[in-house]
Amino acid sequence: MKFRIKSIALDQTGITTSLACAIHCAALPLVATFLPLWGMEFLANPFIELTMLTLSLCIGLTSLSIAYKNHKQKLPISILILGFSTIAFGHFFEDFEAVLIPIGGFLIALAHLFNIKCIRSCKPHQHLKNDNE
Repeated sequence: MKFRIKSIALDQTGITTSLACAIHCAALPLVATFLPLWGMEFLANPFIELTMLTLSLCIGLTSLSIAYKNHKQKLPISILILGFSTIAFGHFFEDFEAVLIPIGGFLIALAHLFNIKCIRSCKPHQHLKNDNE
C-alpha cells in the first residue's frame, strides 16, 4: 500500500510540473512583451525552462520506472518518451515551437495519468514485496 501512495504522489507532482511547463511555454509568447512591466522578466529566462524540463524529466523517469516494476505496462513510458520527443522537436523546428512544446508537456502529464491508472489497476498483493523493500 505504501508503494501505491508514494507512486501516485510522485505522479501527481509530475502532472503538476508537466502542466506548469506546458502552460509556461504556451503563454510565454503571448505575454513576453508584458513581463518587464510586471517585474517578471525572469520567466523568459532559458534557465527557467531548462529547470522545468529537468525537474519534469527526473520526476517522470523516477515515477514511471518504479511503477513499471509492478504494473508492467509500457504505455505510460511510451507516452512520456513521445512527450519529451515532441518538446525536443519543438526546439529544433522553431516555426512549430509554440505548438509542439505545450503538446509535449500535456503528453507528459498524460503519461503520469496513465501511470496512476495502471497503478490503481494492479492487484494489492502485487505490491507486498515492494512495501517490504
